Amino acid sequence: MILVNAMGDACPVPVVKTRNAIRELSGPGVVQTLVDNEIAVQNLAKMAAQKSYGVQWEQQAPSRFLVTLTIGDGAQAPAEDEVVACEAASPSTAQRKVVVAVGAAVMGIGGDELGKALLKGFLYALSQQEAVPDAVLFYNGGAALTCEASLSLEDIRTLETRGAEILTCGTCLNFYGMTDKLRVGNVTNMYAIAEHMTQADLLVKP
Repeated sequence: MILVNAMGDACPVPVVKTRNAIRELSGPGVVQTLVDNEIAVQNLAKMAAQKSYGVQWEQQAPSRFLVTLTIGDGAQAPAEDEVVACEAASPSTAQRKVVVAVGAAVMGIGGDELGKALLKGFLYALSQQEAVPDAVLFYNGGAALTCEASLSLEDIRTLETRGAEILTCGTCLNFYGMTDKLRVGNVTNMYAIAEHMTQADLLVKP
């Protein structure tokens, strides 16, 4: 039996941690995951249903849930590069150019604290996809995400290692005084950003 502590982890981290623990079993067994919200419980139950795992859960405290997954002989183990996250994996992008454009340090309109957490979760989830984008563009407030002290540096480096081109607007870096703080990817210009955007088969703007 493997116990996974995902308390305090935002989507999709609890599912990814549980998936990795199941792979460690290398066969039938039990994985228990601690989470702190019902949405995480639902995401784990969804993964269990997709993979034919047995699933049970109990609420141990107001913000503490224990989810037990039983992996039997006939269950399907997650592949090394398989996407098992909060939403279903997107179709294969092998035959199209996918570009992600990050133009702010937050995701969506509303509270900045929530927006920062959402964007951090998005970049982590993006790095875990079966097929990563061809390019990820960072400009305006998004330029800070590729610089020193960014909480998303590790995830962006993972994207780069897996083949995504990481490009940050040089004008933006200069405007915000971060030219010497870039820590991942390369500096680019607005012509190149426009070229990537207009030539993309799929343009994603979180």
